Amino acid sequence: MKELVKFIAASLVDNPDSVEVTENEQDDTIILELRVAKEDLGKVIGKQGRTAKAVRTLLSAAAGKVNKKARLEILE
Repeated sequence: MKELVKFIAASLVDNPDSVEVTENEQDDTIILELRVAKEDLGKVIGKQGRTAKAVRTLLSAAAGKVNKKARLEILE
């Protein structure tokens, strides 16, 4: 899951070296925290949150294959 989010985020931003993803697991939920450079934050979120929603949809589909839930938090 972590690699999937990192790959997608690095593809979207101008500064892919600043992309950091941390993964925590609570019960059957995987919590991923995404950090990008401040100037790239808008590219990851997208207009009206559409890009972030799309990434969360892909993450949910991947987590469903292993019978888990996933949550993506985009941090500043």
